[in-house]
Amino acid sequence: MAMFAAILIARVFYFYIEYQEFITKPFYFTYGNVISLEQKSDATYPHTLLKIHSDDGLEFYIKSYTKIAEGAKRLRVQIFPDEKISFLKYISTFFVKGKVKEIVQTEQTFRDKIISDIRSQHADNGIKSLYPAMFFNTPVDKELRDKVIVLGISHLIALSGFNLSILWGVIYYGFFWLFYRPLQQRYFPYRYALFDLGLVSIIFLGIYVYMTDFSPSLIRAYLMVVIGWGILLAGMELVSFSFLAIVGALLLIVFPSLVLSLSFWFSIAGVFYIFLILHYSKEVNKHIIAWLLIPLGVFVLMQPIVHGFFGATSAYQLLSIPLEFVYIVFYPTTMVLHVIGYGGIFDNALSMLFAFPPQETTENLLPWWALSGYAALSLSAIKYKYLFWTLCAVTLGYSIYLFAFI
Repeated sequence: MAMFAAILIARVFYFYIEYQEFITKPFYFTYGNVISLEQKSDATYPHTLLKIHSDDGLEFYIKSYTKIAEGAKRLRVQIFPDEKISFLKYISTFFVKGKVKEIVQTEQTFRDKIISDIRSQHADNGIKSLYPAMFFNTPVDKELRDKVIVLGISHLIALSGFNLSILWGVIYYGFFWLFYRPLQQRYFPYRYALFDLGLVSIIFLGIYVYMTDFSPSLIRAYLMVVIGWGILLAGMELVSFSFLAIVGALLLIVFPSLVLSLSFWFSIAGVFYIFLILHYSKEVNKHIIAWLLIPLGVFVLMQPIVHGFFGATSAYQLLSIPLEFVYIVFYPTTMVLHVIGYGGIFDNALSMLFAFPPQETTENLLPWWALSGYAALSLSAIKYKYLFWTLCAVTLGYSIYLFAFI
């Protein structure tokens, strides 16, 4: 780990030199892709808020007081760096004064055509934005985004490792049962299924990540899948806290900005608690582990972590547990349905889900000292079983407090 730390420090130092050069420039021209675009027509000075990922790797927000059409995908902008932009913001996402100099006309790509076809299969604007977000990481309609937050299912809508794990299972076991196993038994029983099918799955997932325009969250998840596959091929233990630490360190070296990414740390925490549950449930039936202990356990164990940063609490968030099970089937099924032109089959059910009676959320932000203590207890639970049960009792009590007294 000392080597990883040294490499990470060197990477951060390199970025810091770039940062010093950046903030001393009076202005800066760059091309970039539009990640999100929001019209602020009700502001004191109406403007368009743009989130841009530039060709040189920067990610920033600018205001444009000239209205930018919703379909804009690529821009040439002039930005005005200053010392108010901290180094931490520079390596993540920052706001900077800027001007849109040119809207670059781009041809419709194959991905754009697919997204357009998906939207054409739905009438409701919210659902029109839901499926492209699920499949290609496009922005979600603001009204729908608010409903998703209340339901506590943002992690299902945003593309992540959960999506890739579902697709891995569909591809790996679909090919295994339909094609590979019959042929292997007859023609090549000496072949190693994990290598052959794993390679096929890796290629398919790589194509999918490419189709999402290399979504950063999916790139991270894809690297974890590839590393995990390599670990399994090497005959090493995959469910290992040291494995998680090494993968996390590698990702931080490749993407130093992840240090400030909550989604990254939440995903690390989620995998950590899965490993912790598996660590202490080796004698339990694997089906009980997969369908009961992990979904319920991770939901409960993550509550203090989530509420250390986001205090909004609603009883509807309890629906995220059964909805995760539904999503495992829903995600690949709706992919196939959109391919064959029947993507609107579940629109009425989704409209009913998002039309739940409005409920006011309560604010329950966990203090930093309590969050730090919980993190320390979680890490200590790796070694001591009684601390694991203490951890479970603490977080179960906290979850009951959150949802029973809303």
